[in-house]
Parts: sequence; structure tokens; C-alpha cells
Amino acid sequence: MSTSMAGRTVVVTGGASGIGAEICRFAAEARATVVVADLDADRAGTVAREVGGHAVQVDVTAEDSVTAAAATVEAEIGPVDLLVTSAGITQPPATPEDLAQATWDAVLDVDLRGTWLCATAFGRRMAVRGHGSIVTIASIAGMRSMPLHSYTPAKAGVIALTADLAAEWGRSGVRVNAVSPGYTLTPLLQEQIDNGDRDTAALAGESALGRLVRTDEVARAVLFLGSEDASAITGVNLPVDAGWLVTPSWHTYGGIRDKR
Repeated sequence: MSTSMAGRTVVVTGGASGIGAEICRFAAEARATVVVADLDADRAGTVAREVGGHAVQVDVTAEDSVTAAAATVEAEIGPVDLLVTSAGITQPPATPEDLAQATWDAVLDVDLRGTWLCATAFGRRMAVRGHGSIVTIASIAGMRSMPLHSYTPAKAGVIALTADLAAEWGRSGVRVNAVSPGYTLTPLLQEQIDNGDRDTAALAGESALGRLVRTDEVARAVLFLGSEDASAITGVNLPVDAGWLVTPSWHTYGGIRDKR
């Protein structure tokens, strides 16, 4: 990791697992003070000890919990320079007829409402100070049609919200950007592959690079957007997808060409 975050405080929601935990590790390597924010206090503590950082328990769907977490972090650790909203849940593919309303509500609650509550709780403090950066974790699912009738609108909402906040707080010195991972080899996806629920070849074959995304590749993109290396970048949605988004139209011409 070449990006330096020395002297900066980085808060990662959903930091106890998956992509969030990897972002915490890379932020620590970049010499940031890392705050692992997660509903699972035990796992957050484990990651915090691993990276030499701090842990805070937070329910991103509960306004009081998020407000209290933001106040605690700033009072006990210091002003937050970078917030990464990585807390999220997904859903299995389902028809609208079979998708439980409770599932639809839960995904929107965590993925969109949670992003909004965390971004506003920390972002308003950044705006007053005149400095800060927020990186939301969206998804390529928010950019395409999929049989994920709660997850795709939630992530599309995150992308739209990111642009809104970037314009809102730009004059106050706060940059807001999104990273949209593609199919990323998280422990959860690996478990699905091991169980035979997902086909690695099918997932990888749909991308221009012919492979899945690694968690460290998402973390590097997040740290770049959150650093001064990206000081003139705000309001963007950066896909980190191994080229999955560019391949569908090639299927009408026989598919992506083989390696030369």
C-alpha cells in the first residue's frame, strides 16, 4: 500500500468481516488510526487488536446508536478524517412473488438507511471542520438489472446518495465517493463456492479479466479515494469489478475474446 494515511483517523463500519476487515488492515498498513465499527462487538474487537486500532459497537440502522458512536469516537479518539460505510447485507435471488417483505425491508434498512445515518452523523462534523472524506461501499448490482429486488435498489440508492452528499458538502471541504465492488472473493462467497451454491468459472468468466476480484483490490481503491492522492475527486462511483460491467454486450458477438 503506497497511499499514506499517517496521522489520520479512519472509521470503517462493517469492519469486523469481509471487505470491511480488509479495509481496516490496509488502513493500518497505511499508518492510520483505525476504528472498527460493527454490530458484532467481539469480532470488531478481534480485528481491532489485529490492526492495533479501536473497536466500537454500532447498529447502523439505529439513529441513536450511530449518533452515540460518532460522538464517542470523536471524543475519545479524535476527529475522523475518513469514514468508510462498509456495513451491509445481501439477499438470495428471488422472484418478487417469493421475496419476503421482511427481507426487502431489512436490506434497505442496513444498506441504504445505514449508509445515510453513518454518513450524516460523521459528515456533519467533517463539514463543520472543513475537511474530511467519506467512501461508501455500493455495488455493481446498483448499476445493472438483477434478480435481487431489495439489494439492487438499495445499492443504487447508495450511489445516488453519494453524489448528493458530494455536492452538498463539497464547499465545506468534504469529499464523498463510492466504490462498487464486483464479485469479490470474500469469506462469504468462498463459503458459497465451497458449498456448491456458486460456480467460480461462471462468475469469473463473465468479467473482462476472467477472474474474481480480491478483497485487497477493493481496499486499495477505497484508501486511494479517501486519501489526499484523490484530493480533486468527489461524487464518483468507482467500479472495482475485473471488467464485469463491460462484457454483457460482447455476448451478442460471441463473447470476450480469448487471450492472445
